[in-house]
Amino acid sequence: MSPQQRARLRESPLAHTGAELGEVLDFVREEIAPFPTGNGHPAFFAWVNSPPAPAGVIAELLACAMNATCGMGENALMDLERGTVRTLAALAGLPETTGGVLTSGGSMANLLALASARTWFLTRRGSGDGPAYDRDHARLTLYYSAQAHMSVAKAAACIGLPAHRLRPVAADAHDRLDPAALRAAVTDDLDAGLLPFCTVTTLGTTATGAVDPLEPVTDLCRSTGMWHHADGAWGGLGAAVPALASLYRGVGSVDSLTVDPHKTLSVPVGRGALLVPDPEHLHTAFAHRASYLTAGEPDALPWLSHATIELTRPGTRALALWATLNHLGHDGVTALIEHYLTLADQLRQKITAQTRLELLPSGPWPVVCFSITAPDNGDQDELHARVAHRVQARGRAYLATVAVHDHTVLRACLCNYRTTTNDLDLLIREVLHAADADHSPPTAASAQPPHHR
Repeated sequence: MSPQQRARLRESPLAHTGAELGEVLDFVREEIAPFPTGNGHPAFFAWVNSPPAPAGVIAELLACAMNATCGMGENALMDLERGTVRTLAALAGLPETTGGVLTSGGSMANLLALASARTWFLTRRGSGDGPAYDRDHARLTLYYSAQAHMSVAKAAACIGLPAHRLRPVAADAHDRLDPAALRAAVTDDLDAGLLPFCTVTTLGTTATGAVDPLEPVTDLCRSTGMWHHADGAWGGLGAAVPALASLYRGVGSVDSLTVDPHKTLSVPVGRGALLVPDPEHLHTAFAHRASYLTAGEPDALPWLSHATIELTRPGTRALALWATLNHLGHDGVTALIEHYLTLADQLRQKITAQTRLELLPSGPWPVVCFSITAPDNGDQDELHARVAHRVQARGRAYLATVAVHDHTVLRACLCNYRTTTNDLDLLIREVLHAADADHSPPTAASAQPPHHR
């Protein structure tokens, strides 16, 4: 996309007279559709950005036509949201009592979880307001793996926790949170007069796909009076997959769980969820009253706005999620995740078969990290950055880099239901071709325009 095209989109003024709808379609066809992120392509491996499932796309259009808000009042989509939340909870292995809300994504779900944990913790101490609140809030400390998603620290900042009271806990050799290191950090803070209030585990780390141990963290949280939030934006539904289920023992005992169906299940972007086994914790944190917002019916369920910071909430979330889940069924959900796991194993085998590539530890979620042997003992970090850029620029495949143990490596995420082994072979060829560019002059083949499918 040229700088001129980008500038035209940023700086286009509003005309005095309106355009015909046909012109709107022309504009999208010419100026928007040709320049996507690329995550619809089966050789897109850069991030955990799935292509949208057709069922979700159709449902989104229908829900937009209804234009219902799922925050206040009552309509069918609000009940559908309550139902899809329970479906996600069942897939995740949470209790039947579980409630929650759909969100824009994992970042919002993590923010709601930390805000709920803070309210729960301070209310139990009798310091939910007044001078006691100021005194105790100033001592709150939060714990999470050093491999946790950056949205956890961002959410902590949003609820007023300064960086010096955040505790990124060391991970073990498999990039999982180390329970012994967590216990030591909590003990040190208790001895210093601080108030540990929440620990966040990660189910499917962004860098390597690791799953933090759940049961020892829950045990520590119970013994020290902390809330246990599990960030499963990517890997929150692992309990539904036989090959992964053993890693999710104890998931039903967490206090809250983030899941992102737009990552794992190819629901159109904007579908995350916060699941809470005791949904009253959400109502305590977020329910606010106003004379112009009353349910009216004596037997009305709590409005969904009482479980989140949003009042106006799009109904598209519920219908697109329901349509995708309904189209897949329970077995389809399991099969889709297993498909990604199989592709990741196949890619690992292909990397191992290449003498110039080195497979690095990753998983169990379908992300594959690897490195290239740098010629003449050159800087591998810089080589990987150059290779990723060249692969993207050629337009045949797309992968990204990530920092693993203080080194920049190549990372491929498997999350596209259209990806096949042919796309894995294409990725390997493109990586090797990009690595060769350090020692070869440009050829006619390398100058060809990107191949689109």
